[in-house]
Formats: sequence, C-alpha cells, structure tokens
Amino acid sequence: MHMDSSTESSSRSAIVFPGMGAMSFADVGRFMVANPQARRLIAIAEEVLGYSLVDAYRKSEHDYSEAAQVAFLVNSLALAEWAETELGITPELCAGPSFGGKAAAAYTGCLPFSDAVLMTTRLAACQDAYFAEHHTDVVTHSFVRTPEPKLREVLAELDAREEWYEISCYVDHDLFMVSLREDSLEWFKKQVRSLGGLSLYTMRPPLHSALFAGLRRRAEDEVLGKLPFADPRMPVVSDHDGSLLTEGDQIRTLLLDGIVRPMRWPDVVAALRLKDVATVHVAGPDNLFGRVACTTDNFDVVRVNPRLALQPRSRPHADA
Repeated sequence: MHMDSSTESSSRSAIVFPGMGAMSFADVGRFMVANPQARRLIAIAEEVLGYSLVDAYRKSEHDYSEAAQVAFLVNSLALAEWAETELGITPELCAGPSFGGKAAAAYTGCLPFSDAVLMTTRLAACQDAYFAEHHTDVVTHSFVRTPEPKLREVLAELDAREEWYEISCYVDHDLFMVSLREDSLEWFKKQVRSLGGLSLYTMRPPLHSALFAGLRRRAEDEVLGKLPFADPRMPVVSDHDGSLLTEGDQIRTLLLDGIVRPMRWPDVVAALRLKDVATVHVAGPDNLFGRVACTTDNFDVVRVNPRLALQPRSRPHADA
C-alpha cells in the first residue's frame, strides 16, 4: 500500500502478535541463542519453568508442547523489543489474534512476563487435561481459496446431515478454520477441494468453539482468575469483534473468551483502519497474519521475524 508524505506524516502504527503456527526449532533456534532480548526473556522463563527452555524445545516432538508455546511467547516478545530498539517503532495500538493474545497481555503491561509464562504453561496443562477427556473426536481444519459464499454451501450440507460444526477462525475472505467431528473431516476436505479450495492443516486439540465452555470455566477457575491483570498501556484490539480494550479485566476476559469465541481477523483490520493505522509490525514467527491479503491490502506490513532480526543492521531501513 502506497502512502503520500502527507498521509505518512500523520499515520499511526500498530503492533500485532500473531497466532501460533507450527514452528520448528530449526526456524528460530539461532535467534533464540543469539538475540540478547531473547536470551534475557529465556532466562526469566527458565526460572518459572525449572528447566532449559532451549533444550526442551529442541527435543519437543509436538508442535504445541508446553516448551513450544513458551518459546513462541518468548520469540514474539523478544522480536517486539528488538523492533523498538533497532527499528524505533512506537506503536499506538496492539492486537494479538488467538495465541498472540498472551504476548499482547505481556507487551502492554497487563501481566509481568514471568506471569505470562506461568499463564501459558498452566493453560497448556489445563487444555491437555480437558481434551484428554472431552471432545476427543473434534478437530479444527484450516483451508484457503474458499470464499465464504462457497463455504456456506458446504456448511449447509453439514446442516442437512445434522453434523455439528463451527467456524473457529475468520482469517481472510477465503481463508477459514472450521471445527468439526473427525469422522466428517475427509468428506469436508473433499468438498473444499471440489470448490477449488486448498486444505492447509488439521489441529488437534481444536480451538475457538462454544462447545468448549467447560474448558473456559476450568481456565478461569484454575489459571486466569488467580492472576492480577493491570490496565494495558495502550488499547488492545479484540480479535473477537474489533472493540478497543483498555482495562485489565477486559484483557482477562478476552483471553478466556478466546476459548469459546471465533477469531475474526478482518474485524481487527477494520478497527485498525478506523483508527488511521497505516503500518503494522507483525512481531513473531508468522506465515499467516502478516501475509494474507486482508492485511497486506490495507497496511504497510513490516514482518518482524527472526530472519529480519538476524540480518546485519548496516542498512538505514528494514525491508517490509
């Protein structure tokens, strides 16, 4: 997106912490051991964890293990700190779709970093225990190149078959994540393919569904209800409806509601546009939120990822 100098001079910027995708140690390991901001946060995290985060993450066999989740949190926040120092960013708004809400809570001062690590580990354990007993047949499937009108045709067929489903993530006009019973998955993938769509991946455990009200109650009782949330130092944009959140209790509710409410990234984009945001810095390992057309068509996007942070800083400007 091109802006003339008069627009640019009055433009605002926002920082976005992406939702968590599969991220191998090979993708981020060098950053974690070389970047001073990452090393500082890792040291704090390891005091909470009681083990070596780098070693545990390197050996992790699950994309969303406790160590992988804490590593994603560390890397996202370290990259945000690096961008402040090296790129001079001064964001006025913050968003953290899905898992990114945990980093947003820490970055905006709602939680000390050590509490954010504690929250992440306890929520991971809470989720694992819950899905070991409940909804063991539910998965969340993501796919692209399927505009919503076409998707609604497929979902109408599920309705006719009286099969349960829920749209868990609205990412772009043609990129969605749907939660459904596993025995309907192959049929669903075939329907998506017949419409010219492309399946991406299937998540287990699933996420973002009203079906998981029991997990929300457990997470509030055992984890989030016990943590004090301060008011954020900048407004946080809700990834559920695009509203601006300015109180600590609202951020706590946002994280809890993420268990049962769908993630709506286009609503975040619309809210940022209404606030005259022209540039978004996507801080974290990300192959989704900083790349989809919904984002790139509306903002100048700076993808603050490990690759960028490891580049020599001799150049005056970072590549967007």
